[in-house]
Amino acid sequence: MPRAEETTLELDLAALEHNYNYIKSKLHPSTRLLAVVKAFAYGSDSVIIAKKLEKMDVDYLAVAYAREGMVLREAGIKTPILVLHAQPLNYSMVIKYCLEPSLYSPRVFREFLKAARAEKQKAYPVHLKFNTGLNRLGFSENDIDYIADTILDRDELKIKSIFSHLAASEDKSEESFSNDQINCFIKIAEEFTAKLRVNPFMHILNTSGILNFPEAQFQMVRTGIGLYGYGNEARFDSELLPVATLKTTISQIHYIEPNESVGYNRAFRSEGYQKTATLPLGHADGIGRQYGNGKGSVLINGKKAPIIGNVCMDMIMIDVSNIECNEGDEVILFGKGHSAETFAAGANTISYEVLSGISQRVKRVIIGT
Repeated sequence: MPRAEETTLELDLAALEHNYNYIKSKLHPSTRLLAVVKAFAYGSDSVIIAKKLEKMDVDYLAVAYAREGMVLREAGIKTPILVLHAQPLNYSMVIKYCLEPSLYSPRVFREFLKAARAEKQKAYPVHLKFNTGLNRLGFSENDIDYIADTILDRDELKIKSIFSHLAASEDKSEESFSNDQINCFIKIAEEFTAKLRVNPFMHILNTSGILNFPEAQFQMVRTGIGLYGYGNEARFDSELLPVATLKTTISQIHYIEPNESVGYNRAFRSEGYQKTATLPLGHADGIGRQYGNGKGSVLINGKKAPIIGNVCMDMIMIDVSNIECNEGDEVILFGKGHSAETFAAGANTISYEVLSGISQRVKRVIIGT
């Protein structure tokens, strides 16, 4: 791996391929795999990640919003793309770029049917989301009659899949609730298929669901965080490889005396003679203020150094009193050797937040192609 000379997010495509193959190994041969590349592919680079996944013959991609799908299409991605939270304002964009919307309520169902009719579409692929307990988005079971009455004997739309989302698939204490969701989904699917006289494929499992509820694979599963190297459980994390490694360098080293302060608001005061280092990244790069004052730590020459004082917009300061290091040395915020889950835990958050929050001003470097 190249040594960082500036703040860099290193993307290891060999690690992505390893994670993809590991997840595929958990699936039945006939089970489709949908890869989630929303939020700039969890803070990495959606185009780079999607192109690699397309080369590996992924069955589906998913984004949150239509504009994310537009970016992929304009980059030449041909794989089917599910838009998980398409907004009615962007339905013409969805159709223009051959994206497949998730429809989740009578209102958005009517609006997309109207848009498809206006664009003279026939059998346009859509996916219907049902709420089974997450209570975020989704039709209720009681909406099935409405859906059937609205589109039976019409030809504008083709229902490609029906799906739902587990609320706590990584939590062993909520196993009973997850099974209740799965059983509810099966009941909805049976009623839906009977009333609409169609047979769409089904999916409910996310990354933790794939690992913990293999009996509910149905015809497709979805994976996001697992592709990027995190399985929400230590036993699965050990099988996965971090795709993104955030690196930077030491800009300057200071030697401070007792009771000197460091950073804004003098949030850190030394108790003795200490050595500090300043790094060229901050909350504008995605390392928020919550990591300051000892909550977060970084890795230098294999040793942990705590972040001290308040995180600045473009800089953070660390305590390197007990570490042999020099200006220009490489520093790892998270990635290989210091996982994003470990880094995030110091600020009482999760890997998803720290990964997806990395600013696009940070240079991306690809390795392991």
